[in-house]
Amino acid sequence: MSPPTLTSARATYYAASDPRDAVGGACGYGDLMKAGFGMATVGLSEPLFERGQICGACFEAGNMPVQYRRIKCRKEGGIRFTIDGSSIFISVLISNVAGTGDIVAVKIKSSRTGWLPMGRNWGQNWHINADLKNQPLSFEVTSSDGLTVTSYNVAPKTWNFGQTFEGKQFVS
Repeated sequence: MSPPTLTSARATYYAASDPRDAVGGACGYGDLMKAGFGMATVGLSEPLFERGQICGACFEAGNMPVQYRRIKCRKEGGIRFTIDGSSIFISVLISNVAGTGDIVAVKIKSSRTGWLPMGRNWGQNWHINADLKNQPLSFEVTSSDGLTVTSYNVAPKTWNFGQTFEGKQFVS
């Protein structure tokens, strides 16, 4: 049996920040997480929806035309700094960033150094080859629109690898 051919249609992804906020839409499933659908849910066009007869069916989506626009990211709380590494380097995952949401430059400062530029390892993981253990750490984060936020002594002298600390936030 040959696989079915792909059919053209349109879909919209409804991204609820909390899956409990996704009410289940026209199929009436309620909480899509409890119903077993998870976050991989889209709103279908009328021809594909088939007046609800298609509810519960699974589809493989291919390359779809989409429309998008860049908006400001709204976040609760401050920028988060998750510190990892070893005795010879530090890696910092930067998350929960408001405003543009993306970071173009990061600097780190300890009680024994000035501001040191960090390099992007991948994604929003930034690294530096330095032993900064047993020192409070400050971070300077610059977003793609050129704004900079500085969080002084966000990680105390007693910080450990694997810990996450919350600093200041961009205004969104």
